[in-house]
Amino acid sequence: MTWTKALPQEKLPEGGREVVEIGGRAILFIHHEGKIYAVENACPHMRLPLKGGKIEANVQAHAETQPHITCPWHHSAFDLETGDVKAWSVWPPAIGPLLGAITRKKALPVFPSKIEAGYVWVDLEQQDA
Repeated sequence: MTWTKALPQEKLPEGGREVVEIGGRAILFIHHEGKIYAVENACPHMRLPLKGGKIEANVQAHAETQPHITCPWHHSAFDLETGDVKAWSVWPPAIGPLLGAITRKKALPVFPSKIEAGYVWVDLEQQDA
């Protein structure tokens, strides 16, 4: 693994989110329920930013308890751990599915992260999704 120092740990308190440019990529760091997640800050649907997305444990009728991020633009949803698609372009209801048909379903790129020596680190070479 090739770890890159991303940001000081104190910049990412519980519930916090930070976008950091690393190697030409915008990486969104999320501190949720004691775990640090690192994902690409671009929804795979239309490449719009995810930073303002809602974090929740269940998405619509899905019974999973893993946290998900829901894109604030068209409500596509992705598992924060795996990047798996949980919902694809469901908003607005009348045209969301049509917008979703423009691009094929794609997982959200997620990356290993850790806290060490007071910093948040990420490994962009070991993409999990």
